[in-house]
Amino acid sequence: MPADLILYAVVAAGLVFWLRSILGTRHGDERERPNPYTASENSASDPVRSPTFEPSGLVSNEDKIVELSVNPTNQVSVGNRMAEEGLLGISRVDRAFDIEQFIEGAQNAFVIIVEAFAQGDRDTLRNLLSESVYRAFEGAIEERARRGETVSTEIHAIRRTEIIEASLRERAAYITIRFTADETCVIRDRDGEILSGNPDRITEMVDVWVFSRELRARDPRWFLVETREDAIEEHKTPLPEAGGIE
Repeated sequence: MPADLILYAVVAAGLVFWLRSILGTRHGDERERPNPYTASENSASDPVRSPTFEPSGLVSNEDKIVELSVNPTNQVSVGNRMAEEGLLGISRVDRAFDIEQFIEGAQNAFVIIVEAFAQGDRDTLRNLLSESVYRAFEGAIEERARRGETVSTEIHAIRRTEIIEASLRERAAYITIRFTADETCVIRDRDGEILSGNPDRITEMVDVWVFSRELRARDPRWFLVETREDAIEEHKTPLPEAGGIE
């Protein structure tokens, strides 16, 4: 055998031995590495961090119906026993209902709707709001335009999401959420002068929203059917109070 081939074989064997000593060998018991190109259920989305849940989904036992872990930057909770029982009732009728997915979707919807209202984005709002809530939002946008005012809003983070009520009425599910969020909202007149807010100041907004879905419908979307203020704050995005469960 030529000397150069023997040299190459010795070098290759040395590399294999070195790599195995550094990286180890697989024996079937290793934890599978996550695929970085596959989004996980709890992946964070900027600017709102998705909550973490443990265990995943809806839990049903004698002591606790819903068990949610606490993320200090985005606390998620179920406010009372009646809300827990309501969520369990929804899950019995709709086997596909998953509390984790619902909360994540509701948080995303909160950010999208608030910022779309500030921008006057009717197309986005029409796809997320019930008819009565949309009419109220559209009326507020039109009134704002008549006054020549513009609203600039940015939701920096949702600090708390609390389910305070959940119920079934006929064939529809209703879930009421109290959102506590950090935002910056500035309202300007037609000349660009600031009427309200400070672009360098973050303020807290607390709103109560009700989401609803027809459980027999093929459309999986939850629509916003009611909005109301839970506290009076200065310089918040002036969302109209609208809708209501009849």
